[in-house]
Amino acid sequence: MNRHLSAPELAQAKAEGLHNIGEAAQLSGVSAKMIRHYESIRLIPEAGRSVAGYRLYSDADLHRLRFIKRSRSLGFSIKQIETLLGLWDNRSRESAEVKRLALDHAAELAEKVREMQTMQRTLEELARQCHGDERPDCPILQDLAAECCDSGKAARD
Repeated sequence: MNRHLSAPELAQAKAEGLHNIGEAAQLSGVSAKMIRHYESIRLIPEAGRSVAGYRLYSDADLHRLRFIKRSRSLGFSIKQIETLLGLWDNRSRESAEVKRLALDHAAELAEKVREMQTMQRTLEELARQCHGDERPDCPILQDLAAECCDSGKAARD
């Protein structure tokens, strides 16, 4: 049996408010490549198809894509987004769980910021120690080599 028997023509699908992948990408702000990826990992449902096999997306699909895009812009991982989508889909959820996820993620981001600020301060200090001239001496390279060799020495001991 041909699986396209009940599939609409693209023009009919558009008349019914469905969107092809290019339109879905434009309307959601998510690239077509990422839409296909999100579909392959089941963050969004498998798209319906037109008679010609074009993917078709509903307004609900676009809303879900925007949710994913916003979640990604806030630094949530795919795994966290799966959890958030599950909570979003569950109308009997407790908002306390959503709040806990958000606060946990905020704490993770704060730790990353602290780590990056430490890296920044270290690099700035190393750069201050470097003359930055024609001489070969470079405290930055010496520091990088020392870290490398110190950890290697520890592994050999």
